[in-house]
Amino acid sequence: MITRQLNCKIIHTILKQRPDRLKNSCSFYHGHHLLDEIPTPIISSVHRHMLSLIHQNRQFEALSMFKRRLQMGVSQIDEFAVAVALKACLGDSKFGSQIHGFSISSGYLSCISVCNSLMNMYCKSLEWTRALRVFEDLKNPDIVSYNTVLSGFEDSKDALKFARGMHSNGVGFDAVTYTSVLAHCVGSQEFDFGFQLHCLVLKFGFITETFIGNALVTMYSKCGKIAKAERVFFEMSDKDLVSWNAILSGYTQEGSYGFEAILGFVEMVRGDMNLDHVSFTSVISACGHERNLQFGRQVHTLLMKRGYGTHVSVCNVLMSLYSKCEIVEDTKLVFENIIDRNVVSWTTMLSINEEDAVYLFNEMRRHEIYPNDVTFIGLIHSITKQNMIQQGLMVHVFCIKSNFLSELNVANSLITMYGKFKLVEGCIKVFEELDYRDIISWNALISGYSQNEMYQEALQVFLSASNELQPNPYTFGSVLHAIASSESISLRQGQRFHGYIRKLGLNTNSVVSGALLDMYAKRGSISESEKIFHEFTEKNQVAWTAIISAHSRHGDYESVMNYFKKMVKEGVKPDSITFLSILTACGRNGIVDSGIEIFNSMVGEYSIEPSPEHYSCIVDMFGRAGRLKEAEEFLNRIPGGPGVSVLQSLLGSCRIYGDVEMAMRVGDGLIAMEPEESGSYILMSNLFAEKGKWEKVSKMRRMMRDRKVVKEVGYSWADVGCVDDSTSLHGFSSGDKSHSLSKEIYWMAELLGSDMEKRRGKTSDILS
Repeated sequence: MITRQLNCKIIHTILKQRPDRLKNSCSFYHGHHLLDEIPTPIISSVHRHMLSLIHQNRQFEALSMFKRRLQMGVSQIDEFAVAVALKACLGDSKFGSQIHGFSISSGYLSCISVCNSLMNMYCKSLEWTRALRVFEDLKNPDIVSYNTVLSGFEDSKDALKFARGMHSNGVGFDAVTYTSVLAHCVGSQEFDFGFQLHCLVLKFGFITETFIGNALVTMYSKCGKIAKAERVFFEMSDKDLVSWNAILSGYTQEGSYGFEAILGFVEMVRGDMNLDHVSFTSVISACGHERNLQFGRQVHTLLMKRGYGTHVSVCNVLMSLYSKCEIVEDTKLVFENIIDRNVVSWTTMLSINEEDAVYLFNEMRRHEIYPNDVTFIGLIHSITKQNMIQQGLMVHVFCIKSNFLSELNVANSLITMYGKFKLVEGCIKVFEELDYRDIISWNALISGYSQNEMYQEALQVFLSASNELQPNPYTFGSVLHAIASSESISLRQGQRFHGYIRKLGLNTNSVVSGALLDMYAKRGSISESEKIFHEFTEKNQVAWTAIISAHSRHGDYESVMNYFKKMVKEGVKPDSITFLSILTACGRNGIVDSGIEIFNSMVGEYSIEPSPEHYSCIVDMFGRAGRLKEAEEFLNRIPGGPGVSVLQSLLGSCRIYGDVEMAMRVGDGLIAMEPEESGSYILMSNLFAEKGKWEKVSKMRRMMRDRKVVKEVGYSWADVGCVDDSTSLHGFSSGDKSHSLSKEIYWMAELLGSDMEKRRGKTSDILS
């Protein structure tokens, strides 16, 4: 009491002596200058003032005060002053090391509070080994000492090992220990240890601590046990903003709990909670999962009112929401409103706006934002989709220079890109340079071979991959596509893979089932396709389209229409590929009027924009029916002009129905598009020969000679039933005698031909 009165008298004297200075120094900012002029201020006042400066983020001034006290003599410093000074050194170990030296020389290292502050300073300065040395020298560490060391571990597994040692040595955990260790359980994904800690929390009565409850909610959410996270959350007596954010994040991460996240956010708003950026990012993510654009817009309005309209992480999630809901213009507006765009902002915009992806990437670099692996994956995807080969090669070079080729996901994207560009050598080069290959790497290479009609190579890569890793659904999807499309691989190989698929339990996977269905259909086994279709647990759009396409490929119009009607009745919306298969079936069966009705229904009722392939189907349909003028009218409506296949189809129809004038127009277009392909010349030559126009026949043949166009040899393939090698079929052409059993084959062919002649003769006798 006497010292307090004395201190007040001294301050009163100073205030009387300096009235003018007081007017200019009335703010708290200059308070410590007044304190300095007190002849011998009480040390506790210095402590309080230093702490006040630190709380105002004025650490430098707090350290200056400590230095001045030190200059006045060691007697003006106590262990608490040293601890506070170390607190001001957080993140800067240079001056902290000097205080450490002072503490050693002055004997303050015997004070546990100084040692704890030293460890905390070193941990925050990322010098954890120095903190550990201080800890190891402690004779009697307290729980704060243990907690400080725990907070400094970068490796969560090491932290948990340390925590187990604490428990084994009988060190009792407090609330801070439990919170820290639970966070490390999440970091190392050692959730079993976290479950044990939950039991200890319940046993020792710490469950009422809010921040322990928050840590438990976070842990259960991260390990996918959202029901347990909910239980902890609802049993918490005191919930703060962190509690609500933890459960919202858990709902969002789970994916299928978007509606619960939205309801939770509504409760927060009704409870007049002080929402932060974590609250908004979680609920907007939930809106994206649910495709709930209406509520997402309401949240957007609210966050604008709360001052988060330019917050980078909130805006990034908003961009993702509008992108998922296909509102591209709003995505661009949100992007433009972000003040400090980060790599996520640019990457999100680049992935959404694929047409301007290269421009956005260059702008990103101009703004000195360094790309990450996700940026490159989005960029490569956009370049691949637009078939920008030159830009793709440049990005590959950039990845090499910036060492991003070492990122496996980037390398896998490049393999996929080269496959789509039909640059198989690029696929192989990137693949072979990989230090480590995951199943996605193998899938990308198999798909690259398959897309470029190198089916035998695709099969061999699949067999090599199977020796190293277990195939996933996409591995089987790619290799089954190769078998389905190949004329040189036996169906037996596909059947073997079907057995392997059943063994792995992947036969119910939609990707694998669809690929199997397609393989059997293309290889003529429609009954197997039917079996697989009926095995589908949930018949989605892909399944219905696959079975419709299978029957369409076999020209079974009635089955196509029956399945289409069932599909619509089941409430499954057909897509453009479904209609393409239906139109193909109509064309092959000469059902033109129904085909036109279906085409109009696709545009009017289902709002599907016709692609060039749809127009080509209609042209083929009219051509097969002999309605050549209508076919030519539709030909001129094809966006981007007609392709080779539709022109070849129409040319064939012109030959069948003898329309020479149209055939010449179509033939000239085909030859201009593919001057080195023999098919167009031969079709035209045959048409002219049938019409007796021998001069034009000679002209066609002369053009072929001058352009060195060679007629391709037609091959057929036969499965000769070789048990040892079911990967290959035997290919043969007309008059071919290359097979080792050619004599027996020709003998059997003559025998079959003779038998057929006899049967035809008997049938003719019966009919007559």
